[in-house]
Amino acid sequence: MDAAMMETSLSIPMPPAVGNSSNALSSGNCRRRLDVLLLSMDDSTDITHGCGNTSDSEEERCSDSDFGTSKLGTKEYWEDAYQRELETFKDIGDVGEIWFGEESMSRVLRWMDKAKIPEDAAILDIGTGNGAFLVELAKSGYKNLTGIDYSPASVELVRNVLQAEDVTDVTVKEMDFLNCQGELKGFDVCIDKGTFDAISLNPDNTKEGKKLYIEALKVALKDKGFFTITSCNWTKEQLLERFSEGFEFVQELPTPSFQFGGKTGNSVAAVIFKRVH
Repeated sequence: MDAAMMETSLSIPMPPAVGNSSNALSSGNCRRRLDVLLLSMDDSTDITHGCGNTSDSEEERCSDSDFGTSKLGTKEYWEDAYQRELETFKDIGDVGEIWFGEESMSRVLRWMDKAKIPEDAAILDIGTGNGAFLVELAKSGYKNLTGIDYSPASVELVRNVLQAEDVTDVTVKEMDFLNCQGELKGFDVCIDKGTFDAISLNPDNTKEGKKLYIEALKVALKDKGFFTITSCNWTKEQLLERFSEGFEFVQELPTPSFQFGGKTGNSVAAVIFKRVH
């Protein structure tokens, strides 16, 4: 998430930064959205706290069962949210929410540059939202981009944003990653910025949802393809455990840290994995 916005480590998704014009994706002029903040705070009553990204002992870390459910994990919540953002974009050109802020995209882009990911690499943005990352990827020179989201309003919003930013030749699909039936294959890089978090909060069989996510990811990625995940609900250690089968840990990306109660932790976890068979 950037200078205009601080990443935090609660066991709920961080209220995202918001651009205030169609050019806000590149201008860095972000602001907090009070309505989203209050909605997230109200919704957090359904979520068990204490699963922050702190450096506790293994016994103190949260397990799967420690997460409560939340409406932030439902399709209805996101469809309503993106429908509002679509209407706002059409009215005033506001690009909408950037989950974890612009810095979360910049750190992944810096890693991709250092890892020498080729410009023609097939890249999948899982749960693309408003397409902010697709725009930044395209502006960084990447040419083989696909974004998916299960929200029809999100897909329409992304197409509008891409057009406004004069970004062409990007594939955008209305698709549920958990039920893509093997349609997504052959990607060199898969990017997740909050989608696995939302799936983890789904009131309807979250355990099965996490399992389906991993299976879909295995199919989508090429052998030795990379998976980048940014999470505010899961620690690095928990992500390593969750993605232990079929994936190899590559690197943890540096994220803002904080101290509280004599303990040091990170505001979010940003981890790179490699697909292995």
